[in-house]
Amino acid sequence: MVRFMFLVVLNTFFILFHQIASNDTIPRDKARVESWFEETIKPLQARKGTLEPALEAAEADPKIIRVMKSGGGDFTTINDAVKSIPTKNDKRIIVFIGPGEYHEKIKMEREKKFVTFLGDPKNMPTLIFNGNAAKYTTVESGTLTVDGDYFVAANLHIKNSSPRPDGKIKGGQAAAMRIGGGMATFYNVRFYGFQDTFCDDRGRHFFKDCYIEGTADFIFGNAKSIYLNTEVHCISGEQESWITAHAREMAESETGFVFVHCRVTGVGKGWYLGRAWKKFSKVVFAYSDLGPSVAPKGWESNHQPSPDE
Repeated sequence: MVRFMFLVVLNTFFILFHQIASNDTIPRDKARVESWFEETIKPLQARKGTLEPALEAAEADPKIIRVMKSGGGDFTTINDAVKSIPTKNDKRIIVFIGPGEYHEKIKMEREKKFVTFLGDPKNMPTLIFNGNAAKYTTVESGTLTVDGDYFVAANLHIKNSSPRPDGKIKGGQAAAMRIGGGMATFYNVRFYGFQDTFCDDRGRHFFKDCYIEGTADFIFGNAKSIYLNTEVHCISGEQESWITAHAREMAESETGFVFVHCRVTGVGKGWYLGRAWKKFSKVVFAYSDLGPSVAPKGWESNHQPSPDE
């Protein structure tokens, strides 16, 4: 019980990142990042009066739901737990997910806000499904789809188990997750798939200590996101491919993907950091270890007339 309550407290810590009051930038020295993070992201009690009123009210009295695959919790499936959350929910609902594999396709609509999916870092649960573009379309193929604001995920494996696209069968793209809600936070979440693994669709999002793997365009969308201390893994077998595909369409838009103190891992050559999905795609890698698999050119214009590089 003590450990469980620690995890709940950790949840309230990470939900506050998007409401940073400090103008300090992320340190260039990676050794200072953790201390900067702890100094910058203050506990909820220290932030009262500075947060959006709806967020502050939601965090005042969180409700905890326990999902245990083997029994002993409130539910045995994640979908049943999600169904129990009221439409237009205005309170933080922490869904603690016990160990094991959950073979489910999960979707939370826009009206279900302030939801946390929380696993134990010492025995992380796996959310797994085999949806693909042929059956669901790419953006709806995810094992987990979230459109509600203020979503938090921590200590989870999220996987799409569809087979690797071979170019012969149409519709092989398969997302592990799509996030379309705003002000979402991810901590120690690992995303597994091949093409189009993670759809960072829209909204402001923050990722810390995560892992994302894939074979092509495996981080894509039009969100405004920061990825901090996250491993981006290029699965071997591609002669030429792309990590990101950002979809900023207008120069005045503030969307973009920013990777800070991240690692690009994998074997082989010819991996581009990204290609322009739309005319004004924006992707930044700062203070990051790009690894030998990254092509020297770095960026592919993808036949867009004047993309940002």
